[in-house]
Amino acid sequence: MADGKEKSIDKATLELIGKAQDEGISTVFSRADEIKPCPIGVEESCCKVCSMGPCRMPRSKKGEDKRRVGVCGATIDTVVARNFARKVAAGSASHSDHAREVVTTFLMTARGQTQDFSIKDEIKLLEVALDFGIAIEKRDTKDIAIELGEKALNEFGKQSGELVYAGKAPLRRQEIWRKHNVMPRGIDREIVEVMHRTHMGVDQDYRHILQQATRAALADGWGGSMISTELQDIMFGTPVPVLGSINLGVLKEDHVNVVVHGHEPLLPEMLVVASRDPAIKELAEKAGAKGINLAGMCCSANEVLMRHGIPCAGNFLQQELALVTGAVELMTVDVQCQMQGLANVAECFHTKLITTSDRAMIEGAEHIEFHPEKGLETAKKILTKAIENYPNRRHAIYIPAEKQDMVAGFSHETITYLLGGLFRASYRPLNDNIANGRIRGVAGVVGCNNVRTQHDAAHLGMIKELIKNDVLVLTTGCSAMACGKAGLLTPEAAHLYAGSGLAEVCEAIGIPPVLHMGSCVDNSRILIAATAMVKEGGLGDDLSDLPAAGAAPEWMSEKALSIGQYFVASGIFTVFGTTWPTLGSEKVTEHLFGEYEEMYKGMWAYEQDPVKAAQLMIAHIDKKRKALGIDKARERVLFDMAMRRAMD
Repeated sequence: MADGKEKSIDKATLELIGKAQDEGISTVFSRADEIKPCPIGVEESCCKVCSMGPCRMPRSKKGEDKRRVGVCGATIDTVVARNFARKVAAGSASHSDHAREVVTTFLMTARGQTQDFSIKDEIKLLEVALDFGIAIEKRDTKDIAIELGEKALNEFGKQSGELVYAGKAPLRRQEIWRKHNVMPRGIDREIVEVMHRTHMGVDQDYRHILQQATRAALADGWGGSMISTELQDIMFGTPVPVLGSINLGVLKEDHVNVVVHGHEPLLPEMLVVASRDPAIKELAEKAGAKGINLAGMCCSANEVLMRHGIPCAGNFLQQELALVTGAVELMTVDVQCQMQGLANVAECFHTKLITTSDRAMIEGAEHIEFHPEKGLETAKKILTKAIENYPNRRHAIYIPAEKQDMVAGFSHETITYLLGGLFRASYRPLNDNIANGRIRGVAGVVGCNNVRTQHDAAHLGMIKELIKNDVLVLTTGCSAMACGKAGLLTPEAAHLYAGSGLAEVCEAIGIPPVLHMGSCVDNSRILIAATAMVKEGGLGDDLSDLPAAGAAPEWMSEKALSIGQYFVASGIFTVFGTTWPTLGSEKVTEHLFGEYEEMYKGMWAYEQDPVKAAQLMIAHIDKKRKALGIDKARERVLFDMAMRRAMD
């Protein structure tokens, strides 16, 4: 394998890459050295939608070749647009199928058909019910929840009309969507239509193909993802700031270690409950352990961290390395971002790998299917297997020392409370501090890790550059975990890393300069927060007016493309790093990078260097500040009591 130091900037990761290499264990890092990316596939200049191909259409050395067509005559522009749209559809389907599982469980819980699930946030239940036009006065909580579950489930199969949550966007944004015919109708319909249009011989106009890709992405961000986030909050509790810890050092040699990995928080919630059962604790002690140590991986980690303070073992590229420690008795996986290589690494140790979703199995793993009707029973069964496996450790345990404290759980509701208190909760203080220049703007930095770039380096390089220049960062997913490991998710980070204006605001409120807002589906929280800023006033009347930008510097997943597409279609300048999947067509790339700004007031950008990408974001933020007339420093005014009383 190439020099391990090039693989990550995280010390714990480097130590375990070295251990795996010494012991001849294949990991994502060694496999990446063995498998080189296809240069034609990277730029999506290859069509495989029918069996007359594959048609490989690389660019000529002189640039764009007008004769680049497939066997059927499809142009390179059509091919690249098809490939991009199919990735967006797959990403939207992933988030939305997650949401469908959540809605189904929510509805069963409302009907009393689940085991140990409940409605924990009744206030949010009422708020969301009102969003769906449900009458709440003099009605039982159970009846309201059942009607909400039924209406939320209907959002997937709707054939006409508009998604309910699309109506939460600023009115001007809704007008733009209707003008360009991308207002999402039903979640499933939009995904199916992408797949139909990109079948051989159907839609063959790249602009028209990308129009439907946009509608499918909006069905994710303002549909499936938003529904999932809201209903998870109602069932499991709306997150509030909680102290947690992160990195592979959270594993414990003298405990039964169980790693929950995946994206659906249903089983992880039950594992938290089961791990606190006195009978389970007693069973662990009888096996010679001091207790059960739950740790999260990927977005399941974010979910249980935000609500319970359960530690995070790491992000995407660390999943195999957690097993390389030799300390993990059992890892559960459900859906999304699980590497099949986990099974081979688990075989090298005593670790049991358990798949739990009816939609995802891994050859060589044991399958214990999770159903909410027997949720707690299944969780106890899994923990019992882990405890029984504790005496079977057959290798010396090596757990890196690295772990870092962090604060997570910044939901939209939490932010308004921190800014204004219980009775004056609002985004007014944030908007005012953007207007007066202490905060330059806001950036959403999200997304995956990618083994084709140094692990965590792009996230941290970009985010440190942003906060140094007084840009408040909202983060989710693997990006949030990278920040946690680097110490950016603590209030002290404001003094250490932020510009003077941002630091002043963060220290006054007591928040970090980078706010952990949750998992991948929780990017919808960023949309809600941005919408609240618009509705608060003073920063324009649309999301595109805000001094704001988005980024995914280490993206690898189709979900990331769907997220980026719905941010762009919502009016946000969005920059991706690592690779870009439309470079095979100059026309398609120009459409996304240029024409979209005219159409949707948001646009894509691509920059591999994270600092340069951050500077692109800052330049965009400054452009929006100038358009709003807030680019010049304002005189600070000390309000007397009469002026304060006159405030709205």
